[in-house]
Amino acid sequence: MNIRTFDLERIQSLYENTVPINLTESGFHPYTLEELLTPDQIKMITSTVLGYGQTNGSIPLRQIISKLYPNCNEDNILVTNGSAEANFIACHTILKPGDEVVMMVPNYMQIWGIVEEMGCTPKKFHLKEEHNWKPDLEELESKMNSKTNMIALCNPNNPTGYVLSLEEMKAIVNIAKKYDAWIYCDEVYKGADLDNVEKPSFYGMYDKVMVNGGLSKAYALPGLRLGWLVGPEKLIANTWAYHDYTSITAGILSHKIGEIVLQPEKRKEVLRRNISMLNENLKITQEWTEKHGDSLEFVPPKAGGMVFIKYKYPINSTELSDWLRLEKGVFILAGDVYGMDKHFRIGIGAEKKELIKGYEILSNALNERFNV
Repeated sequence: MNIRTFDLERIQSLYENTVPINLTESGFHPYTLEELLTPDQIKMITSTVLGYGQTNGSIPLRQIISKLYPNCNEDNILVTNGSAEANFIACHTILKPGDEVVMMVPNYMQIWGIVEEMGCTPKKFHLKEEHNWKPDLEELESKMNSKTNMIALCNPNNPTGYVLSLEEMKAIVNIAKKYDAWIYCDEVYKGADLDNVEKPSFYGMYDKVMVNGGLSKAYALPGLRLGWLVGPEKLIANTWAYHDYTSITAGILSHKIGEIVLQPEKRKEVLRRNISMLNENLKITQEWTEKHGDSLEFVPPKAGGMVFIKYKYPINSTELSDWLRLEKGVFILAGDVYGMDKHFRIGIGAEKKELIKGYEILSNALNERFNV
């Protein structure tokens, strides 16, 4: 296997745990078990036998995941080690060498590297910043042909926070049907809607749809490494075969905690906590950017845990990120990892006090360097 380095994840892994102020987090401030679980639930977890469990996911866990999607049961679900493994397995199940994949950009770029590694050809269609990140669906259709086997989406989007409207979703489905292509949608931010109204999944809109989900982002539980795939029963059976060659199974403790977190009332509680954090921190972020006049601007996200900020300083985004990390002890993610210079990503799911502290350091640093 010859695969490119996944710059976004590598850069974060190298620096996010060593820098004093990390402003790159893509989810919400994580729970502790004490915050998340009752004493009885903690006792149950500590008495759990540390065996393998069912490798495609426990039946109770797959059943409760299936209730999040229309016309779905446990046989439509494969439980994975995070949504990153789900992406890898989905691509290797659906695609074959020579296929073309049309991918929404900007995007979490893992799938791009997987597609290249498989001997497939990735193509881009864009969310347009000048149109508040609405998708260019004419561009999408122009990239489609008889070799296109997948349209790869991220909804809600990383890093822009854009959420496709139902009309846009239906238009994408119609394009996929026209070319008999699969829709694969990363829905790991599903449920983290700023207006507290959860938007529909692509699953159920077309018979050739597979989506992923997980507990890392909207649920603020990245350390559990619990993800899942949702798709047609026959396709999910095939993904299990690939899962046997990757990680075999997610951890048994993650299964148990996942069964608790996805119970309807607990799920609502977790999402409410994170959406409240998102709205509060978005307001702080808007106030901070306004202090920098027209040097910083962003389209407010509709969902997710981040903002994608455009800047006008005469400096490359990687150079800016490196300087701030090395000289000022604050870490932002360069737009270069998305192929979009003059932008950087800020995670707004952080603790408010850390965010305010980070913005103060950023303001002083930018004023010092660019005299603004």
